[in-house]
Amino acid sequence: MKRLMIAVLCASLAACASSGRLGSDQRLALYRAHAGAPQSDMPFQGNLNGWNELGDSALAVWTRPGQAFLLELTGPCPDLPYAQAIGLTSRVGRVSARLDKVLVRGPGPGPQMPCYIGSIRPLDVKALRTSEQQLRHAQAQARED
Repeated sequence: MKRLMIAVLCASLAACASSGRLGSDQRLALYRAHAGAPQSDMPFQGNLNGWNELGDSALAVWTRPGQAFLLELTGPCPDLPYAQAIGLTSRVGRVSARLDKVLVRGPGPGPQMPCYIGSIRPLDVKALRTSEQQLRHAQAQARED
């Protein structure tokens, strides 16, 4: 099933094969396909191991190398695709959906733009990495053809 989803995702978009990169919509679809059920909160000890923007209304955050979450925001966060850094608000070591925010730091010295978290979903990091590798392989084959 996941193999079919990857093939459809890449085949349905000519830009995937020609540019060698997935767009934000395609990356978000891939991350959603590997996300679990929404949960009310996630653990957070003040530091992120990494993050990926997935357009202007979602991002993936790694709290540890093997633990990641898909955060979908309540609305567009215009500075997210251009952010140099992000932060998360939290309470007692937990980030909560509908209460906490992603703080986006853009290129300028201006204030941080707060973006409210609408949902939190755990990611299957191993399956996500496998799918990304399969997509890269499919893209390489499409470029060779």
